[in-house]
Amino acid sequence: MDYKPRPEDVRFILNKVLDAPARLAALAPFAEVDEALHAQVLEEAGRFVGEVVAPISRGGDETGCRFADGQVASPPGFREAYQALVDGGWPALSAAPEDGGQGLPAVLEAVLYEWLAAANHGLTMAPGLLHGAYACLKHHGSEELKQRYLSKIATGEWLATMCLTEAHAGSDLGQVRTRAVPQADGSLRVSGGKIFISGGEHDLTPNIVHLVLCRLPDAPAGPKGLSLALVPKLLPDGARNAVHCERIEEKMGLHGSPTCTMRFDEATGWLVGEPGRGLAAMFVMMNSARLHVALQGIGLLDAAWQKADAYAAERRQMRAPGPVPASRGGESADLIAEHPAVRRILDTQRAWIDGARTIAYRSALMLDVAAHDADPKARERAQRWCSFVTPVLKAACTHQAFHGASECLQVFGGHGYVREWGIEQIVRDSRVTMIYEGTNEIQAIDLLVRKVLPDGGAGMSAVLLELRDTLDASREADADVQRRLAQLRYLGTTVAMAAHANPVLPYEVADDYLRATMLAMMAWAWARIEAASPGDAEKARVAAAFRRWVLPEFEMRMGIVKKACETVALTHAAAPGGAVSN
Repeated sequence: MDYKPRPEDVRFILNKVLDAPARLAALAPFAEVDEALHAQVLEEAGRFVGEVVAPISRGGDETGCRFADGQVASPPGFREAYQALVDGGWPALSAAPEDGGQGLPAVLEAVLYEWLAAANHGLTMAPGLLHGAYACLKHHGSEELKQRYLSKIATGEWLATMCLTEAHAGSDLGQVRTRAVPQADGSLRVSGGKIFISGGEHDLTPNIVHLVLCRLPDAPAGPKGLSLALVPKLLPDGARNAVHCERIEEKMGLHGSPTCTMRFDEATGWLVGEPGRGLAAMFVMMNSARLHVALQGIGLLDAAWQKADAYAAERRQMRAPGPVPASRGGESADLIAEHPAVRRILDTQRAWIDGARTIAYRSALMLDVAAHDADPKARERAQRWCSFVTPVLKAACTHQAFHGASECLQVFGGHGYVREWGIEQIVRDSRVTMIYEGTNEIQAIDLLVRKVLPDGGAGMSAVLLELRDTLDASREADADVQRRLAQLRYLGTTVAMAAHANPVLPYEVADDYLRATMLAMMAWAWARIEAASPGDAEKARVAAAFRRWVLPEFEMRMGIVKKACETVALTHAAAPGGAVSN
């Protein structure tokens, strides 16, 4: 069964839960983008993804990319599908009209890429960095570079890469050694090697625009010495640049996407942004990419759930305990969907999909607010939301993609472990999302150590108070969420105090803090979903599953962090003179 986008599910969250059309209409660029236009875009996107992109996913996994003599051949059907994507204007959905884009809201692009990843993760890796590369070049590129490359990237006519990682420098970008030597004509000569470069070489587009993290001569050591260079595969005169793919990786999953080892041999490039400010320019790209990786996680989990739900509605095994189900009829065995163990798996994953979608789509709306709201305070609040919530989404949604897909595989029993049903491909493909664009451990550290603690938790408290103010304390579910948000606000202060005595502690409990944050936000999301769907029996059942099977982890994670803080306090008090005891 191929993945089928369900626009009605998305419209419910956008229209009923988040009131997205009204919020977007208040922004000048989207004053005429009404609910009807949203619906039309979603219907057309869903049809394209379901009919063109999804059917070639399995073939892409089984055939994979082929490498020979420095060239990469895509799986059958991938070139045609990608060209159809470009011809349909889909890569340019949210790009500015003056750059060849359609100027639509970021939230519609977010939905599109969620569906693309769910339908065919391998193919989606190709255009997956276009939005980030476009934003990076638009904000930091020279007028000459923008004139030459921006519209090509915006429309997807040329694809782009993000060349960060080197063999000795994984997440520690301060160790990057790739060199860039300025030339008299203003260009650079870039030399060095990069690994794990998605789409470093392929046959989907004639040119590939590489954004390469590098060092200028005499640059200081560490991250402050890094610059960013644009290095194209083809030079402006059409000549081939000195950019070489040495091999592609044999991977656990994502066989339809070439992961390349790249070599730059005094390749011609141009500086993007200011010298020594490469990370600042690159993080425009990376932060955008991290939200899209979170959406990949949501899409992959939805794809796994669709397969498991459809299988459970057809497969009969044994008698289900409890009352006789209406679906039994004259059959000697019941549908496995009627068995409590299977029902728990399905409803738990559905709870994660809809709850995470609500938070992710709100974040995409905040990107538009941050870019276009006339009120500077509203833009500041939106920026703060994205800063704090993006690492939460990236880590939590990709974690659930892999572990939830594995649970969905369990629904199939032995049939899930063989290739016939396609669920095992989703498990394999989803695993890398926990690693790339900053490992989930780094996301947790980014949240707690770099964002929550520096101001003693004030910024995170402001984000949580925004959520509290959308709730109605007279409703029992809303009051429960308000209590959890208050607990989380206090937890940030507790960790900040304990960190003074033991600076290592935040690094140890960062993952637990992030999980608690996601669960509190999920509780908020489900309170909003229930309020928007009175009388909906299916949503009520899934909401009950969330509270019963998912939300209790909140207390566990809170308990882990609080216990660690209490231990630090006791150790500190017992040490001579109150000094930290080692």
